[in-house]
Amino acid sequence: MKLTIATRESPLALWQANHVRSELLKHFPEMEIELLGMTTKGDQLLSSPLSKIGGKGLFIKELEVAMLEGRADIAVHSMKDVPMASQLPEGMSVPVILKREDPRDALVSINYKSLDDLPEGAVVGSCSLRRRAQLLAHRPDLQIKDLRGNVNTRLQKLENGEYDAIILAAAGLIRLGFEEKITQLLPDTISLPAVGQGAIGIECVTNNHAVQEVIAKLNDEETAICVSAERAFNAKLNGGCQAPIAGFAQLSEKGLYLRGLVGDLDHGTIIYHELWGKPEEAVALGEALADNLLSRGAKEILEKIYG
Repeated sequence: MKLTIATRESPLALWQANHVRSELLKHFPEMEIELLGMTTKGDQLLSSPLSKIGGKGLFIKELEVAMLEGRADIAVHSMKDVPMASQLPEGMSVPVILKREDPRDALVSINYKSLDDLPEGAVVGSCSLRRRAQLLAHRPDLQIKDLRGNVNTRLQKLENGEYDAIILAAAGLIRLGFEEKITQLLPDTISLPAVGQGAIGIECVTNNHAVQEVIAKLNDEETAICVSAERAFNAKLNGGCQAPIAGFAQLSEKGLYLRGLVGDLDHGTIIYHELWGKPEEAVALGEALADNLLSRGAKEILEKIYG
């Protein structure tokens, strides 16, 4: 059997696709697996924040077309870039989620040791409204400036002195071998991660059962449960990168622990809640958490954003 993986051509996307390839070869050493590298609209439009040009779905549309046209069998995504299930093209699904890497946000700085060590008025690079809302709630004096491009580009901008610090997902830095550049792993009490952060998903055509059977070997049940709760939470909020939303689930012997928040950038406030539930009720738990936030003011914040 031959398998073609559609992937973006950024260093991180290629790492993720090659990781999936190597994991599949552990189970199917005779399989021929090739990568189909593609440049997406999200990779081309680097001058504007994602929240202003259509959201994170811009990173996966071309890959989905390749699968629907039969040029690729699967696509590999960062789960935080994957739109809600209801926004996936008809006949497409993400049935497999790999074991999660460190989901935290990382502060990277050349001259300062931590977020609290940054001087008053320091310039911090991030395009994420989620990060912006939480950082300003913790340090209202900071100047948050837009930062686009792949991981290497963002690190170069920091080294060029354009920022005092930048915030990136720890998972991407670790996967690309830049772990030593992490100045501080931000506690999730300061910066709750994005929905799906640190998790890799595999998308495919839903009725391609032969492919589904192959990739099922890579599914990590614990991560899949957590991400399903987070995505249900986000879906109920109709969340995208136009809104400062964070959601993070953890599974333990006590059950499924889900935390979520919606930030109000106009007033510098955050609406937060947390819930415990059963792993088998992950979707219901995510929806219940969203309902709690909506009833406490998130509805008005989101209506103002989405119009």
